[in-house]
Amino acid sequence: MLGSGAAVRIALFDMDRTLVRVDTATLYVRYQRALGEIGVGEHARMAWWLLRYTFGVIDAPKVARQALKSYRGRSEAWMIERCQGWFGEWVVPHVAEAGRRAVERHQRAGDLIAIVTGATTYAASPLAAMLGIEHVVCTELELDERGNFTGELLPPMCYGAGKIERAGRLAERLGVSLDDATFYTDSITDLPLLDVVKDRVIVNPDARLARVARRRGWPIERW
Repeated sequence: MLGSGAAVRIALFDMDRTLVRVDTATLYVRYQRALGEIGVGEHARMAWWLLRYTFGVIDAPKVARQALKSYRGRSEAWMIERCQGWFGEWVVPHVAEAGRRAVERHQRAGDLIAIVTGATTYAASPLAAMLGIEHVVCTELELDERGNFTGELLPPMCYGAGKIERAGRLAERLGVSLDDATFYTDSITDLPLLDVVKDRVIVNPDARLARVARRRGWPIERW
């Protein structure tokens, strides 16, 4: 807790190409390829989807539902165990040291901290645990009464304007304001949330967000 009379703030961190220097979905597709779960053609198709998702030129919920079809009927417990192993081997080497230091600065300041990502909790929660981040705002997958995936998302997807809604729910629950938040991100698709928060730190930006950041005088960092 902060001292008496001090307002508690929240720091929001995107995950892919921010706290993690690369796209974790790409790492997961490579993991599937290494396991022999997908072939070259499927790998290429998913890589194309991910590229278009990154640049915000695709119907993200529709593509996510397509990708989720293969998990219909699988148990959540299976996914949790699978992603723990994948994270340790495939993701940890790409965690940005500058991102760790930024998280630690906010922790020392007494700020609340959340990862806000379009990925699922199965991908983001291991990173949150590793960095000591208490809150994860992410895309949620629907489960049936047996704890198995239905192949559907729980709307809204944590992408674009959906990030405002989901981050706003967390802020309300914690008693803080997005109007006073800091947000670290790399992607032009996060512009809706960037326009809501008080402080923006642009990390490893794509070309479109870099142009916006320079025009608006937002700080740009390379992690």
